[in-house]
Amino acid sequence: MGAAVWTAIGLLAATALGTLFYLGARIDSLATRTDVRFDALVARIDSRFDRVDARFDRVDARFDHMEGRFDALAARLDTHLDQHAS
Repeated sequence: MGAAVWTAIGLLAATALGTLFYLGARIDSLATRTDVRFDALVARIDSRFDRVDARFDRVDARFDHMEGRFDALAARLDTHLDQHAS
């Protein structure tokens, strides 16, 4: 009877350890696949932010150009008003 009990305990322990190693491998595989998908998602998001940054750079350049035009117009207006004030 004792040999049968120890055999059952050994089989149960072997099954438990086998299941543990199997699930560990499955979890590692899932983590690897998840990391790959997250890396791809991060790359897509980064590329979109790069495009948005490029658009903002163009808008900033246009605002700088308009600011220059307004400064030139203000200078011309100041010159004109100075002529009338003298």
